[in-house]
Amino acid sequence: MFVNSPSTFVADALRGLVASTGDIAWHSDPGFLTRREPLPAGQVALLSGGGSGHEPMHAGLIGAGMLAGVCPGLVFTSPNALQVHEASKAVHAGGGVLHIVKNYTGDVMNFRIARELLRENGIESDVVFVDDDVATERADGDGPGRRGTAATVVVEKICGAAAERGDSLQAVASVGRRVAANSRSMAVALRPCVLPGSDEPSFDLPDGEIELGIGIHGERGTQRVPVMPAQEIVAALTQPILDSLELERGERVIAFVNGLGATHPMELQLLYGELAEYLSDKGIDIARPLVGSLVTALNMAGASITLVRVDDEILELWDAPTDAPAWPNNAATSGGVLGEREGFGPAYVLSETGGDRSTFVSEWVANWAQRVLDEEPSLTELDRRAGDGDFGTNMVSALSQLDLPSVRERYSGRTVFEAVSEAYLGHAGGTSGALFGIWFRQFYLSLGPVDLASIARAARQGLDSITELGGAHVGDKTMVDAISPAVDALEAATDLADGLRAAADAAAAGAESTKEITANRGRASYVGDAARGVVDPGALVIAWFFEAASAAQ
Repeated sequence: MFVNSPSTFVADALRGLVASTGDIAWHSDPGFLTRREPLPAGQVALLSGGGSGHEPMHAGLIGAGMLAGVCPGLVFTSPNALQVHEASKAVHAGGGVLHIVKNYTGDVMNFRIARELLRENGIESDVVFVDDDVATERADGDGPGRRGTAATVVVEKICGAAAERGDSLQAVASVGRRVAANSRSMAVALRPCVLPGSDEPSFDLPDGEIELGIGIHGERGTQRVPVMPAQEIVAALTQPILDSLELERGERVIAFVNGLGATHPMELQLLYGELAEYLSDKGIDIARPLVGSLVTALNMAGASITLVRVDDEILELWDAPTDAPAWPNNAATSGGVLGEREGFGPAYVLSETGGDRSTFVSEWVANWAQRVLDEEPSLTELDRRAGDGDFGTNMVSALSQLDLPSVRERYSGRTVFEAVSEAYLGHAGGTSGALFGIWFRQFYLSLGPVDLASIARAARQGLDSITELGGAHVGDKTMVDAISPAVDALEAATDLADGLRAAADAAAAGAESTKEITANRGRASYVGDAARGVVDPGALVIAWFFEAASAAQ
């Protein structure tokens, strides 16, 4: 992989993207892309985004007839809420802003927080969730549901055309939901991807085997089988899609064969030929074909198949023109300006918010943050085995923004917790960025005198906020498994030192219990029993948080 530095990989790539296009502008603070040409007054603005590594989705789909702006996160990590909020304000042209969001917990949370902030600004917004991956479809309806994958670009194309012809926000959202509801996908990997700066693949795949039901974030699939001919692979991917959509003979579809990053065009055309034959045998009419690598997983060798049930209106919108540079048959007509090398998002600067200086809180938080930073490789390895491998990077992205010497020496407890919350919300992205940001925000909002009652109250309110936002409960293999028993221990205590010691013990036991839990929430839920035997990294970090509190008291 071509890399200057893993830490600047996304920023360096975006620099090249902007330089190679004529109508895309980069806004480094807090980090989003928009069209250089503003939308006509009153037009609905489409905003999408997600973790980087899926290019050309989403950045290459900015243009007339498609997206007005995009929020890129770090590799395989959702953008944070502040990015989405600022980008939404930037693209708003008076007709409202529509968020197109893949159904991953971090994306859903951060876009949701942004819409709450937009409501405070008086900006109308709506959302279309894309949940097309049948590999994560569960009959009992439990868990986070189907992931959002390759159908996202179909939704973006249809909604973009509807917005371009002048439809209202409600109408654009309605047609987007109709497309999403009639879209299903499934993917296969022949070889996993490797993240920038890593020497290890995102999951282990022995020679002679392939992984069915993989996601687009480098996570393993739902079934590992011996290598089989392409014709059999297409059948294994397509039949679950037909079953889920309940497609009948005579119905029409958009048929999309998508490469995952390291798959040659000849292989994709081969797969499309097999798909066309399979659908013909089923009596399904391909109204529009699409073949290409539009939704990738870095350098993963593999492909996905997407089918979208269509009608005349959907086809009319599909055929509408767009000048988005990555859409087939569209190329840039002029070069862009090569900008300076820079990252995105400001470093968080501590400013005093009032409250008494607390040596205890300073030592507590600084020692905890340093431990998390030092343990990044082990956290990344845990998440590689149980999820998609971005947890450690997310932790570093947030906590490296803190001036730890100043945390130790200068600020009140409330200011310290505000700094940590803002660092997560503004820099981490992903599910962990939203959840840890909300958790620490409750300590900032609720912490009065640094005593047992105040800490217990802040922890309880943090737990309630996380549960409300993410829906996780004890037993779902998340950070809640460590937080909940710690909160109970704090509330049962009568002495601060004893309460923190009991909370640390309870959190550690809760984290350890996640080893034998099959996840129901977060990306670990997508790999099912494959994550058994692995401690949830979020729960582990929470256990360290309470351990640091007890040690500092």
